Amino acid sequence: MGIFSRMTDIINANLNAMLDKAEDPEKMVRLIIQEMEDTLVEVRSTSVRTLARKKELQRHITHQHGETAEWQRKAELALSKDREDLARAALAAKTRAAEAATDYDKELKHVEEEIVKLDDDTGKLKAKLTDAKQRQKAIVLRAASADSRLKVKRQINDGRMENAMLKFEQYESKIDGIEAQLESYELGQTRTLKEQFADLERTEKLDAELEQLKARVGKAAPAAGDKK
Repeated sequence: MGIFSRMTDIINANLNAMLDKAEDPEKMVRLIIQEMEDTLVEVRSTSVRTLARKKELQRHITHQHGETAEWQRKAELALSKDREDLARAALAAKTRAAEAATDYDKELKHVEEEIVKLDDDTGKLKAKLTDAKQRQKAIVLRAASADSRLKVKRQINDGRMENAMLKFEQYESKIDGIEAQLESYELGQTRTLKEQFADLERTEKLDAELEQLKARVGKAAPAAGDKK
């Protein structure tokens, strides 16, 4: 397949349709990008050769125009010297130079048209390549995201995960029971401490009353002796 027909196929290709049909879109877009980049390399080489041919044709045209003018001058010179035979030969050479210039000019126009088409197609191909690279980034990100989500879904729906969660719940229930036992012991200790403090407060109150009683009795005994 020639470079121009292949480039046209790429430019006219519908990337969306190609990716929709592909079993591996990421691989497909990578191949598309590689094909585009390879085509661009060939396009640049073709462009260099075409531009070189254009310059060559321009040189030939300039040369033939110069030859045409030169043979015209020689024909005039021959006539001025009464050399009609030489003038005829010069005019024939002039005609050949002019025809050669015309042929080169026709080829130059064709080359220039090819350059315009090549430049236009190259611009479109570069746009396609940019689009493909952007899609490649999006596809890679989507593929990575989808792969991660698939792994999560598989783990969520995995029977081992359900068994593990069930065991977690059993462990949590067991720990709840142990914590409840600890709290019950702490509640018992809390009541004992209250009772101890209550006993201590009652003892302190009794001691205070006893001291008050002793003080009253001690004062009352000397007063009774004075009356005797």
